[in-house]
Amino acid sequence: MADFRLNIDQNKFLPTDGREVHAVLTIESSGTVTKDTGPAEAAEIIIIDVSGSMSGSKIRDAREAASAAVQALRDGVHFAVIAGNHEAAVIYPQSGRLVPAHGASRKEALGAIRRLGAGGGTEIGRWLQLAENLFRYHPNAIKHAILMTDGQNNQSADVFARALQSCEGRFVCDSLGIGEDWVPAELRKVAEALLGTSAFVRNQGDLAAFFRDLTQQSMGKTVAELALRLWAPQNSRIKFVKQVNPTLVELTGKRTDVNPLTGDYPTGSWGAEERVYHLCVELDQPGQIGNEIRAGWVKLVLPDTQEVFASGNVLAQWTDDLALSTQLNPKVAHYSGQAEMAALIQEGLSARDAGDLDTATARLARARKIAVESGHGDTAKLLDKVVEFDSSGTARLRRQVDKADMIELDTGSVRTSKLRKEEG
Repeated sequence: MADFRLNIDQNKFLPTDGREVHAVLTIESSGTVTKDTGPAEAAEIIIIDVSGSMSGSKIRDAREAASAAVQALRDGVHFAVIAGNHEAAVIYPQSGRLVPAHGASRKEALGAIRRLGAGGGTEIGRWLQLAENLFRYHPNAIKHAILMTDGQNNQSADVFARALQSCEGRFVCDSLGIGEDWVPAELRKVAEALLGTSAFVRNQGDLAAFFRDLTQQSMGKTVAELALRLWAPQNSRIKFVKQVNPTLVELTGKRTDVNPLTGDYPTGSWGAEERVYHLCVELDQPGQIGNEIRAGWVKLVLPDTQEVFASGNVLAQWTDDLALSTQLNPKVAHYSGQAEMAALIQEGLSARDAGDLDTATARLARARKIAVESGHGDTAKLLDKVVEFDSSGTARLRRQVDKADMIELDTGSVRTSKLRKEEG
């Protein structure tokens, strides 16, 4: 079983009227397994958009990408390939169940992939629900899917939301968009619901490399379905829990109650990696000056067995010393700023699409300021393609913006950077 380390960064000191306690939780996993346990059981599903817009070079590159993913599978991993348009179909295996990867099954899958053609609409929820049905036969496996699309989802928002809800907690899904006709917010919903990532493959020829990398990362997972178990004092509330690195993922609404004071927040499967979470507890009332309490008790657990892999305390102490209570913890400040930047970018681009140019200008200009201050040079450069400043420092939107630049800015907004050592 993998080893885990939990480190908690915070400023525990609160002003005399303070009730909000912030903490940054850094969790590091070794990803190693013992000789006795061996590799974890794994299940992988590759989902390819075969709608009409995928004709020509797109379907050829999609076939190559799916083939690369199949070839990257570890022997023994159960897998399937789904083709999706306005319907969803298992193109391999013909039995409709996942099969173990080995020489013969890989060869058969590659043959089925080569026969893929393009036609029809795009209903992403159907594809995911078919994957969820297939994964049901492997309840103890580390379950992962890769989804690729080039178009906008034709399902209504309600139907799509219900599909995502039916899949939530069942498997992890990483999704990729190619071309310029898909909507980043739709794949972001998939990532939020299924604890995965969403990315823009700007150069279509890089699609196979993306598929290969995502499959190899999935093959490196060793522990399935861990949860952050958070206790908070009576009459308090956990205001939010979010993953803030390597990508932003909102977890607050995913709580499963353990008891009235304790809840589990899913984190998905783990390999050799580090993730960072931001927690905020709102206490019911301030305490006495000098009084220290436990404002939160954090555990990383396997809910099925109640096994605890790491734990730590979030503290609060009231003081009338302004120097102590106003000191910002560098990590809390860093990740709060990056979450704000992501929200500003998404709000700004949405306002621009809606024709609200004043809101768009204000949000994107503020996002660029944060990008520069936090060392997000690549994000600042992309923002410079959308918003510009005159000699007096006044911001205005550029008239001509490449659509791919906006998609790249939108999808990249949820990727965060670690705090530089010199800042900490």
